[in-house]
Amino acid sequence: MTLFSNAAFFTTVNHFRDLPLDSRGEVAFAGRSNAGKSSAINTLSRRTRLAFVSKTPGRTQHINYFSLDDKGNYLVDLPGYGYAKVPEQIRQHWESLLSRYLQERPQLRGLVLIMDARHPLTQLDIQMLGWFGPTQKPIHVLLTKADKLTRQESAKVLREVTEFLREYPNCSVQLFSSLKKIGMAEAESVIRGWLE
Repeated sequence: MTLFSNAAFFTTVNHFRDLPLDSRGEVAFAGRSNAGKSSAINTLSRRTRLAFVSKTPGRTQHINYFSLDDKGNYLVDLPGYGYAKVPEQIRQHWESLLSRYLQERPQLRGLVLIMDARHPLTQLDIQMLGWFGPTQKPIHVLLTKADKLTRQESAKVLREVTEFLREYPNCSVQLFSSLKKIGMAEAESVIRGWLE
């Protein structure tokens, strides 16, 4: 039985005050719109539609909670950043909610940061590292869509991102592919370690 076997949608939150009170531990998934965040969540949970995969970037517009067990552990799907075609007022609300959640939520055990292996370390990814880094909580980077790179390209990207992340303590990185199911055991092992 995997950590994500019993994952089930729990609630959607649009205001900090509405975050679940019974939470014991949370692992947040964040990433630029279209980096493959929903696909990664679905792959890890071995479901096709646990998290909504959309052709329109930025469809996750609230914080979505998925219960992992009956002990109060949650997988938290954060709104994709870099979302296009969103009114400025809504964008500001998301940014405020996201930064407050990432910096102030005591139950948050770590951040899984999704980056497209073909375009890692965008300005927004680096901004996310800057927001979350000061909490001293762990960050695990999933370089998604690794199946679209050759083995040589994958190794080069992994090396470059690992090198960049040296200045962020508590940061690890791996290759991941939802399509080819690459990296599932490694990702689950890291996340399980945070919650135990």
